[in-house]
Amino acid sequence: MLAAAICLFLAAAVPPKPAPPPPDLAAALKPLKFREIGPAVMGGRIDDVAVAESDPDIVYVATASGGVMKTINGGTTWEPVFDNETSSTIGAVAVAPSDPSIVWVGTGESNNRQSSSWGNGVYKSTDAGKTWQHVGLADSHHIGRIVIDPMNPNVVWVAAAGHLWGSSKERGVYKTADGGKTWTNVLFINEDTGVNDITMDPQSPGTVIAAAYQRRRTVFGFSGSGPGGGLYKTTDGGASWKKLEKGLPWDPDARPATPPADPQAVKEIGRIGVSFYRRDPSVVYALLEHANGGIFRSDDKGETWTKMADTDPRGSYYS
Repeated sequence: MLAAAICLFLAAAVPPKPAPPPPDLAAALKPLKFREIGPAVMGGRIDDVAVAESDPDIVYVATASGGVMKTINGGTTWEPVFDNETSSTIGAVAVAPSDPSIVWVGTGESNNRQSSSWGNGVYKSTDAGKTWQHVGLADSHHIGRIVIDPMNPNVVWVAAAGHLWGSSKERGVYKTADGGKTWTNVLFINEDTGVNDITMDPQSPGTVIAAAYQRRRTVFGFSGSGPGGGLYKTTDGGASWKKLEKGLPWDPDARPATPPADPQAVKEIGRIGVSFYRRDPSVVYALLEHANGGIFRSDDKGETWTKMADTDPRGSYYS
């Protein structure tokens, strides 16, 4: 008993062994090699915004590389609603004016960066973004705009820009009249020219103006113009189209105040943004990337145009 007590006393009296000094963190990390594991696309770009007209607090935002975000309280809080789908790069989003539960998404941002990733077509939700169904145009790669008939949500138009790095057939304007079950390529210009924007006459949904864009990306730059570009108009639901010219820079009869030094520049039509004025659809505005481009206005639904300003900031993004 006494011996055991002496051993316990001695054990308690011996000071504990000091802890080893903390390792040098820099030295410990030095052998490690970091590697990039993603994402493979550059973030930071917002490509489209869609608002539910029956409740403007409901907004969908299409991001270049982060899917679709939704708010139901005017932007106070947001939630991702597209994270479980195959593609996270978005070019367009649209809410049916007649039914806010119907939402369409076009994948593949439609800008010309080397970091612009491509999508796999069009998706549709009938429950306000809770679930999605892939409804075609898988090889369109980049979609710039979706417009929905304000009276018939089954009639939808898609601006398909097509492949960025090469030619492709699945580009132009596509239309469905059965909610995405079948599609018709109602406007095809050529394998190098897609469509980046569409605007619809709200009082006459069969009247549509499409903005065609000829482009080709390379590693070291891109060609962002060509004679295939321009504004095309249909008044019969896409059965026939005509190229709009009168008063625009490529009008053969136009006489710009300062003609370009290179006559070929007249044919080099870049990216175009176009929109009907909803309160009075006789009025249409267009933002043109061109040697004599800028902001143009029409007061007769696109038949004739007047230049209003030279403004066109970085047309390959913002037209």
